[in-house]
Amino acid sequence: MTMRLTFTDGRPAFRFHPHDDRSSELKSHEFIKIARKVLEGDAKVRERAADEVTDHPGAYTPAQASALATLLAATAAEEVEDSAMEAELHAIVELTATGHVRLDDLSPLREINLDDLPPQIREYVSDLLEE
Repeated sequence: MTMRLTFTDGRPAFRFHPHDDRSSELKSHEFIKIARKVLEGDAKVRERAADEVTDHPGAYTPAQASALATLLAATAAEEVEDSAMEAELHAIVELTATGHVRLDDLSPLREINLDDLPPQIREYVSDLLEE
Protein backbone atom coordinates (compact mmCIF):
# COMPACT_ATOMS: atom_id res chain seq x y z
CA MET A 1 0.00 0.00 0.00
CA THR A 2 1.41 3.37 -1.00
CA MET A 3 0.91 6.35 1.27
CA ARG A 4 -0.56 9.42 -0.39
CA LEU A 5 1.66 12.42 -0.50
CA THR A 6 -0.94 15.14 0.18
CA PHE A 7 -3.05 16.26 3.11
CA THR A 8 -6.84 16.25 2.76
CA ASP A 9 -6.73 19.97 1.94
CA GLY A 10 -4.30 19.34 -0.94
CA ARG A 11 -1.11 20.52 0.78
CA PRO A 12 1.92 18.35 0.03
CA ALA A 13 2.59 15.88 2.84
CA PHE A 14 6.35 16.14 2.53
CA ARG A 15 7.88 19.56 2.60
CA PHE A 16 11.36 20.66 1.60
CA HIS A 17 13.19 22.34 4.47
CA PRO A 18 16.18 24.23 3.04
CA HIS A 19 17.28 25.49 6.46
CA ASP A 20 17.05 22.13 8.19
CA ASP A 21 20.31 21.84 10.09
CA ARG A 22 20.59 18.10 10.61
CA SER A 23 23.89 18.42 12.42
CA SER A 24 22.44 20.27 15.43
CA GLU A 25 20.59 18.38 18.11
CA LEU A 26 17.53 19.69 19.87
CA LYS A 27 18.33 21.00 23.35
CA SER A 28 16.44 19.53 26.31
CA HIS A 29 14.41 22.68 26.97
CA GLU A 30 13.38 22.78 23.28
CA PHE A 31 12.37 19.12 23.39
CA ILE A 32 10.26 19.68 26.52
CA LYS A 33 8.64 22.72 24.90
CA ILE A 34 7.58 20.74 21.81
CA ALA A 35 6.46 17.76 23.92
CA ARG A 36 4.22 20.06 25.98
CA LYS A 37 2.68 21.49 22.83
CA VAL A 38 2.01 17.98 21.48
CA LEU A 39 0.10 17.24 24.69
CA GLU A 40 -1.77 20.57 24.78
CA GLY A 41 -5.54 20.54 25.30
CA ASP A 42 -6.26 22.74 22.28
CA ALA A 43 -6.41 20.81 18.99
CA LYS A 44 -5.04 23.75 16.98
CA VAL A 45 -1.98 23.93 19.24
CA ARG A 46 -1.46 20.16 18.86
CA GLU A 47 -1.76 20.49 15.09
CA ARG A 48 0.82 23.30 14.98
CA ALA A 49 3.09 21.33 17.30
CA ALA A 50 2.93 18.31 15.01
CA ASP A 51 3.78 20.56 12.06
CA GLU A 52 6.69 21.95 14.07
CA VAL A 53 7.99 18.41 14.68
CA THR A 54 8.27 17.95 10.91
CA ASP A 55 10.32 21.12 10.51
CA HIS A 56 13.50 19.59 11.96
CA PRO A 57 13.28 15.76 11.86
CA GLY A 58 17.05 15.38 11.74
CA ALA A 59 17.58 17.49 14.86
CA TYR A 60 16.20 14.88 17.25
CA THR A 61 18.39 12.42 19.08
CA PRO A 62 17.29 8.78 18.73
CA ALA A 63 15.67 8.94 22.19
CA GLN A 64 13.86 12.20 21.38
CA ALA A 65 12.55 10.86 18.05
CA SER A 66 11.30 7.70 19.75
CA ALA A 67 9.70 9.60 22.63
CA LEU A 68 8.03 12.15 20.34
CA ALA A 69 6.69 9.38 18.10
CA THR A 70 5.16 7.67 21.15
CA LEU A 71 3.64 10.93 22.42
CA LEU A 72 2.24 11.72 18.97
CA ALA A 73 0.84 8.19 18.61
CA ALA A 74 -0.84 8.40 22.02
CA THR A 75 -2.22 11.83 21.19
CA ALA A 76 -3.49 10.62 17.80
CA ALA A 77 -5.19 7.67 19.51
CA GLU A 78 -7.25 10.13 21.56
CA GLU A 79 -7.59 12.84 18.90
CA VAL A 80 -11.07 14.09 17.99
CA GLU A 81 -10.09 16.64 15.31
CA ASP A 82 -9.27 15.11 11.92
CA SER A 83 -6.87 17.91 10.90
CA ALA A 84 -4.89 17.57 14.14
CA MET A 85 -4.82 13.78 13.81
CA GLU A 86 -3.58 14.02 10.24
CA ALA A 87 -0.80 16.41 11.30
CA GLU A 88 0.16 14.10 14.19
CA LEU A 89 0.30 11.08 11.88
CA HIS A 90 2.33 13.00 9.31
CA ALA A 91 4.81 13.99 12.03
CA ILE A 92 5.11 10.32 12.99
CA VAL A 93 5.84 9.44 9.35
CA GLU A 94 8.60 12.06 9.30
CA LEU A 95 10.05 10.73 12.56
CA THR A 96 10.01 7.13 11.31
CA ALA A 97 12.12 8.29 8.37
CA THR A 98 14.94 9.05 10.84
CA GLY A 99 15.34 5.33 11.52
CA HIS A 100 15.01 5.88 15.28
CA VAL A 101 11.35 4.92 15.68
CA ARG A 102 10.35 1.30 16.27
CA LEU A 103 6.95 -0.22 15.65
CA ASP A 104 6.58 -0.63 19.45
CA ASP A 105 6.87 3.15 19.79
CA LEU A 106 3.68 3.43 17.74
CA SER A 107 1.64 0.88 19.70
CA PRO A 108 -0.92 3.51 20.87
CA LEU A 109 -2.10 3.69 17.24
CA ARG A 110 -3.55 0.19 17.67
CA GLU A 111 -6.21 1.77 19.92
CA ILE A 112 -7.68 3.71 17.00
CA ASN A 113 -10.86 2.32 15.46
CA LEU A 114 -10.04 2.50 11.76
CA ASP A 115 -13.71 2.30 10.76
CA ASP A 116 -14.31 5.72 12.36
CA LEU A 117 -11.67 7.48 10.25
CA PRO A 118 -11.78 9.22 6.88
CA PRO A 119 -10.06 7.08 4.19
CA GLN A 120 -6.80 9.05 3.95
CA ILE A 121 -6.28 9.11 7.71
CA ARG A 122 -7.14 5.40 7.85
CA GLU A 123 -4.35 4.80 5.30
CA TYR A 124 -1.85 6.74 7.43
CA VAL A 125 -2.61 4.59 10.47
CA SER A 126 -2.63 1.33 8.51
CA ASP A 127 0.65 2.15 6.78
CA LEU A 128 2.35 3.13 10.03
CA LEU A 129 1.28 -0.08 11.74
CA GLU A 130 2.61 -2.14 8.82
CA GLU A 131 6.10 -0.57 8.99
